[in-house]
Amino acid sequence: MPRAIRSLTATGIAGLVLAGSAVAPAAAAAATPQPPAYDRTSAAEARRVDRVPTPKLDWYACYDYADCATVRLPLDYDNPKGATTEIALLRVKARDQQHKIGSLFLNPGGPGGSGTSIALAAPYFLGDDLLDRFDIVGVDPRGVASSDNVKCFPSVKDQTRAYAGLNVAFPFTKAEEKAYVAASKAVGKGCSTTGKPLTGAASTAEVARDMDVLRRAVGDKKLSYLGFSYGTALGQYYATMFPDRFRALVVDGVLNPNAWVGQGKARNQLQETRLRSADGAYRALHEILVRCAKAGAEKCTLASGGDPVVAYETVAQRLRKKPLVVDDPDAGQFTVSYADFVGATLSYLYDPSGWQYVVDLTGELLVLTDPTATASDRAEARTAVAQRAAQARRQRGYDFPYDNGLETFLTVDCTDAYHPKSADAWPALSAKEDKRAPYFGRAWAWGTAPCARNTWTVRDEDAFTGPFNRTTAAPVLVVGNYWDPATNYQGAVSSAELLPNSRLLSSDSWGHTAYGTSACVTGAVDAYLLQGTLPAKGTLCTGDAQPFQDEPAASRAKASTSDLARAGEPGRGEPKRLPPVVAPLPAVGTLTVR
Repeated sequence: MPRAIRSLTATGIAGLVLAGSAVAPAAAAAATPQPPAYDRTSAAEARRVDRVPTPKLDWYACYDYADCATVRLPLDYDNPKGATTEIALLRVKARDQQHKIGSLFLNPGGPGGSGTSIALAAPYFLGDDLLDRFDIVGVDPRGVASSDNVKCFPSVKDQTRAYAGLNVAFPFTKAEEKAYVAASKAVGKGCSTTGKPLTGAASTAEVARDMDVLRRAVGDKKLSYLGFSYGTALGQYYATMFPDRFRALVVDGVLNPNAWVGQGKARNQLQETRLRSADGAYRALHEILVRCAKAGAEKCTLASGGDPVVAYETVAQRLRKKPLVVDDPDAGQFTVSYADFVGATLSYLYDPSGWQYVVDLTGELLVLTDPTATASDRAEARTAVAQRAAQARRQRGYDFPYDNGLETFLTVDCTDAYHPKSADAWPALSAKEDKRAPYFGRAWAWGTAPCARNTWTVRDEDAFTGPFNRTTAAPVLVVGNYWDPATNYQGAVSSAELLPNSRLLSSDSWGHTAYGTSACVTGAVDAYLLQGTLPAKGTLCTGDAQPFQDEPAASRAKASTSDLARAGEPGRGEPKRLPPVVAPLPAVGTLTVR
């Protein structure tokens, strides 16, 4: 093949024409430089970030195999010489520095997830080729973890009193709803007063601006990014605000940014009404119960007593009517409410093998709520549920130091998005969500009650609200999981439709996000990040773990920095785990122990 023709895809028509010995008038016109077929960073955004001097990162060794640094960035990019906020970074250096592509920025979701923690965990879940060729960089977004912290109350005592009504998986009784509304108002007011100025300067747009400045600081001309869960919102904000400044950008477990923000008439809706997370959770639960029935009692014991779908609803009805009080010799007395049952189910659905816990818990509670059950069956079920309660007790609660996890989530969500005016509207609105998406409508709806506009009054004047349909210079890889209980698969579909230069990669897999659930997904993401190669249109991967088929599922990589530091960096070729992602709402415990 002639060299000129071979170069067509690389240089375009102009390259082919100029390879000849003469240029005809028509060819000369074709060779005239044309405007780029993609959007550019706006003058306003370029001015905000480009006038900030490139920070010098004074890296120091930390956590056995990583480097850490902190930098101060403008609190307000419109005033770059004014107040600053401290941002923490962590880097795991590329194994092959000689052939390094650059840095790969990670975000685990939340909002409020620690970027430094997921970067430290990266050697446990990222493909070895990525670890060879990229410095893995995690940034704790402003307000979060090791960066300057958002703090909405003067002390733990004040915070504990304000949070009192939030101590349920979600409110169900009238009394619980009243207490939850009161607590939501207290939190909204605290974050709008004591929480300032950071609560008014930590929107997703500000984090995207920080990331662009830090991209320069690590020496990359263009960004490489992998974001999970809420990190997909951050990725899409960056792609829209800086459409010509990234080389590769992957979003996995996708939130549609228009649904996240609330556009037009949807501004007065609950965020859950727009995102439909509950629909994804209900769809996953129902499919598990249907597959349980098809698998039969040999593989799914819940099928031995009849229809598993009916069994789950039976437990739900019994617990709605009356919470279960359990007396156990070892665990003591504890209560399991309807909200605990649903909250535990939702928590289990995040795991690719969580179906087993869903059917086990349903079976145990079916026995314990049945007055006709035999003494031996009750004793066995009581022991199993008590073990779950003991685990929840170990995970629950804190006193010192001040824990701002909920406040970091709210600071971003309440500032980014539009929400109904009054928290008093949440009981009726959340009940409506439950009718559309049984069990999970309330669970997903209530998390944003502190965002009601008449109590959460602090705003970020530089928050970004769209549009999110810019044509980017490089393609965006959008990854969606059919059975995701937190980020509905339709969020990935609609985001891919929104971004003109994007490719949708679908996965028939379980749990929250898809990376690590199959060689198909992981290989496609890695190939794109390394070479820019997109999977073929319409690609559908299948997760390794499928309900009742006995395939083992990988566990999630621990995100605890102390645990990871003690374990040390794994070597090349060691088995991989799943990324330690953070849900786009405060985590729901396995059981609320009261």
